[in-house]
Amino acid sequence: MSQKFKEFKVYKDAKSLVVLIFRLTRRFPREFYYLSDQMNRCCLSIVLNIAEGAAKKSNKDFNRYIQNSLGSTSELAAALEIAKEFNLISEKELQETEVLLNQVIKQLGGFSKFLSKN
Repeated sequence: MSQKFKEFKVYKDAKSLVVLIFRLTRRFPREFYYLSDQMNRCCLSIVLNIAEGAAKKSNKDFNRYIQNSLGSTSELAAALEIAKEFNLISEKELQETEVLLNQVIKQLGGFSKFLSKN
């Protein structure tokens, strides 16, 4: 079974995002469990959709998974803003996370365009 997804820069960057988010959310107070759990699940979804989509037979199918990953990036962006509003993360942490998140978003968008053309 091919694991070509491991070679994709977007996969590697998305994995880095997972590590960053898990490190941030593990210090959230218990009353924000649902927010931290949702943030963890949506950043995992980004990575896992890339991996699952790479196993599909057609670019059209793969692109559907890339689109799902993009949806999860928007969900994560919203959750980060909420975390900032409750002072669970600092402005600096928000900005640093958004830099990596925006890189992943751009890569996913480019990947989607490539898959649509081929």
